[in-house]
Amino acid sequence: MESRTKGEVDELAPHETLRTVLPGPLNGVVILDLSRVLAGPYCTLLLGELGARVIKVEPPEGDDSRRYGPFRNGASLYFAAVNRGKESIALDLKDAQDRAILDELMGLADVLVENFRPGTMEKLGFGWDELHKRHPHLIYAAASGFGHTGPWSPRPAYDIIVQGMGGIISVTGHKDAEPARIGISIGDLSAGLYTAIGINAALFHREKTGEATKIDISMFDCQLSLMENPAMRYLATQEVPQRLGGRHATISPFAIFEAADAPMIIAAGNDTLFRKLAAALNLPGLADDPRFTTNALRCANFDELKGELEKALMASPAAHWIALLETAGVPAGPINTIADALNHPQVEARHMVVKSEDPVTGTVEMIGNPIKIEPFASAESTARQAAPELGANRDALLAELKQSVASKS
Repeated sequence: MESRTKGEVDELAPHETLRTVLPGPLNGVVILDLSRVLAGPYCTLLLGELGARVIKVEPPEGDDSRRYGPFRNGASLYFAAVNRGKESIALDLKDAQDRAILDELMGLADVLVENFRPGTMEKLGFGWDELHKRHPHLIYAAASGFGHTGPWSPRPAYDIIVQGMGGIISVTGHKDAEPARIGISIGDLSAGLYTAIGINAALFHREKTGEATKIDISMFDCQLSLMENPAMRYLATQEVPQRLGGRHATISPFAIFEAADAPMIIAAGNDTLFRKLAAALNLPGLADDPRFTTNALRCANFDELKGELEKALMASPAAHWIALLETAGVPAGPINTIADALNHPQVEARHMVVKSEDPVTGTVEMIGNPIKIEPFASAESTARQAAPELGANRDALLAELKQSVASKS
């Protein structure tokens, strides 16, 4: 896009038009997205998938994730995956004219989303107290490492930091192995999910009362919330949960077991299922073995139980046992690679891989929307608009602001 003076509105080029939102229950809701990298952008991606219009405000150099791989033809597919369908305007929030544009955009928006370090928005003159006076309709959603209150509030945090501090790393992996980070950015993603939940609740509250609210999400809080079973066990017993590999701490057999050719999962979560499992594996005495007659005993004697089950399982491939257990009504499954998972027929049936067409990167495949809401889900397409180029919608947005001001005068 050609350079221009800040605030100048040119005739719109074809690629600078406003983008089309997806049909969904949030049609008509406008999200002003000041967030970057993952937690905030993932939140606004979900809101966009539910029909909201998302206007992404980026610094002049762009969201940091535009520089994260993998790349295709020099463009970030990492950025493309979580920013599809959004509009982009680049604003320098240290510049008075650009701050004025941002303030005008807030007049158009229903929700503002940011994931700056606490205090940043206040320094820019856009803290909740000031914004609520100027834009009383605007819901304010902030996601940060430790939230806007408490002694650790000013500190920054990244995904691996909150995974470690929230305890999830301490219960992940095998007992004698080194600590392992969860293989996805669960700290960022969970914060994005909780922020989206909070925004939807705030929109409902505003619909009922007319009152806009502030949402304060802490990545650390979110990790603690996800630690439901380990945290509950510690609070109840004061015993610190440890790494258990592929097994559940309080349900058995609910774990990973070795078959002849590959590991597999069996989840016989009650006494009835355990009896069905024993019968399917042709181990009729196992369910009445005094070591295994109750779930508590099966947990206490897990190593012995695992040994008995694997003696039978090692006779045939995992696929054989999974099919057999499915017929017997016992939950069991494979350990898929990412390729296996994405090529499963259920993925295509539920539109969980979607595509965008981009002039730079070509066809980009991405994960679809897991929130299926009728009647929108029945008509869902796998086509998505590509992520925007940096500042691609600036002129269109400025023209819209100009029109909005004129209509109010």
